Amino acid sequence: MTGTARYLSRPMAQDPDPTVELTTARGVTRTLDDWTTTFHLALTVLPGRPEASVFVRIGRRIADVLGGSDCRPAFLIVGNERAARRVLGTTIDEYLTFLDPEGAFVKAAGLARLPAFVHIRVDGSLAGAAEGWAPDAWNDAVERLAKEMAWTRPLIPAPGDPAPFAGWGT
Repeated sequence: MTGTARYLSRPMAQDPDPTVELTTARGVTRTLDDWTTTFHLALTVLPGRPEASVFVRIGRRIADVLGGSDCRPAFLIVGNERAARRVLGTTIDEYLTFLDPEGAFVKAAGLARLPAFVHIRVDGSLAGAAEGWAPDAWNDAVERLAKEMAWTRPLIPAPGDPAPFAGWGT
């Protein structure tokens, strides 16, 4: 088992508290339950550190392919707007982006390593999560989401993606 796979084999992620509040980069705040009333959430969760910017293209690829399905792809940055802009650049204005300055969602979902991909169903349950950058685990989680949405899945990993990485602790 590789070092990255070891992080993914531990069942850490959990159904998040539906009352946890998510605020967009544009200042709209709602509970997780409100955000998932109609659509699933497909979150690319990144720390608010500049080094995380290498994972933005992966989140964009997920959002571009799954954006027309019955899920709402988005970025969630653990940090304030300034940190999010440092990581995402202009992507913050092009895609739905949530800010999590205190890490409330990350804690509620039981995430231990970032980057992460998280799929939350309309009932608020955690359908899938991949922690750290383990391309096979991300591919499995995104493939399950695409299958559930009856949609095409993005290519993960793709040429130019980073090498597997255990991630940063939360």
